[in-house]
Amino acid sequence: MVKVFNAAEVAKHNTQESCWVILYGKVYDVTDFLSEHPGGAKIILKLSGKDATEEYDPIHPPGILEENLKPEACLGTVDPATLPKPEANAASAPEKEDDFPPMEALLNMDDLEQLATKKVSKKAWAYYFSAADDKITKHFNTQVYRSILLRPRVFIDCTRCELDISVLGHKLGLPIYVSPAAMARLGHPDGEAGIAEACRSFGAMQIISNNASMTPEQIVENAAPDQVFGWQLYVQTDRKKSEAQLARINKLKAIKFIVLTLDAPVPGKREDDERGNAAAAAAAGGGGESGVGRQLFQGTDPTLTWQKTLPWLAQHTDLPIILKGLQTHEDAYIASLHGPQVKGIILSNHGGRALDTAPPAVHTLLEIRKYCPEVFDKLDVWVDGGIRRGTDIVKALCLGAKAVGIGRPALWGLGAGGTAGVKRTLQILADETATCMRLLGVERVDELGPQHINTRMVEQQIYDGPSGLDSLRTSFRAKL
Repeated sequence: MVKVFNAAEVAKHNTQESCWVILYGKVYDVTDFLSEHPGGAKIILKLSGKDATEEYDPIHPPGILEENLKPEACLGTVDPATLPKPEANAASAPEKEDDFPPMEALLNMDDLEQLATKKVSKKAWAYYFSAADDKITKHFNTQVYRSILLRPRVFIDCTRCELDISVLGHKLGLPIYVSPAAMARLGHPDGEAGIAEACRSFGAMQIISNNASMTPEQIVENAAPDQVFGWQLYVQTDRKKSEAQLARINKLKAIKFIVLTLDAPVPGKREDDERGNAAAAAAAGGGGESGVGRQLFQGTDPTLTWQKTLPWLAQHTDLPIILKGLQTHEDAYIASLHGPQVKGIILSNHGGRALDTAPPAVHTLLEIRKYCPEVFDKLDVWVDGGIRRGTDIVKALCLGAKAVGIGRPALWGLGAGGTAGVKRTLQILADETATCMRLLGVERVDELGPQHINTRMVEQQIYDGPSGLDSLRTSFRAKL
């Protein structure tokens, strides 16, 4: 017979020696799990003795409880009549859906972000908006595109415009993909599956975050037969966990490649996120000094190297590898030497969330063009960070990027309107990209090139030291 607890009885178990929580109406003894929790014990202890469902549900994929707790950890259920009633506060009551503009009235990424900011929780806003330190790199990611000028041609028939591309042998409807942005259900219950549905409508590619709030199986469940997904990997200190994840991903036919993320071996200092989490903890009557982002990095292995990690990865998956987070031409060049296992690279600074004042992807694109342009022939080169307009997408494509990723815009779209908001995000960017191409006199994405842009203002900011490639070649040959 299932035991039914009074909430007051559960509340007494709020210490490290006896820690109970209520989740989905059930009472769990998580005392033994405190030392094993990837996010640390403090996160659980601040919710000990309480109903943690509201905090837990948007962050954790279904099935995590069953995977990490023994069956006997479920002690019974809680009498819902004994749970504290939420306090009514008319001053802070959420606006009704009718008070918000319809999706078609939102014309750009700023409109979507502003609406999402009104709708999502403070915790979600802080996690999505935050970036490292003074957010210089986050802002520069966008500003740098404003310093590149377009060179429109005239007297060209611009009736047709085709946005389809091919990456890793897979045809896509757009040169735009959704970057591996974590914790989508913090912003809307549709979560990553809602993003997948939106991508399906446009033939766009989606990279699933290692820290997604839904399981990979849930996300790809309703995928179109030709829909393309990648899966992001943060290698764990406990390698067996990563190996189990890879074994699970290898079974999903919709996932075509692995994205090994390298630009955040340790978490950056995201002050908005940390303030937001501390404020939420204080409001709940607990303590907390780290944000969602820092919690997610618990257990991530900072010891990855070219020599050890890629061979290890080859033992556990035959899927193509995309290296994410390259920020110099030297690393792009080294990556090009690791074919055929490494099929592509993503030039990224983690959305400005890792190292502040790191270069934007545009700088790295220009570095590669200057020092080792052969990289573009050997690898797929994708970019992300700072994309707010279709003109930004076109400029990146002109510089040699094969595909362009959006992270925050997809999350803001989700927060603004769920799946419909992500569709609106992709529609706006697709329309702006097509308009830009038409006004440049370009019919197909593969026709875009440096002749369509003027980068003189940006070029003065590009690294101008020795290439270092000779020593890299010598070192690589010596290891063969």
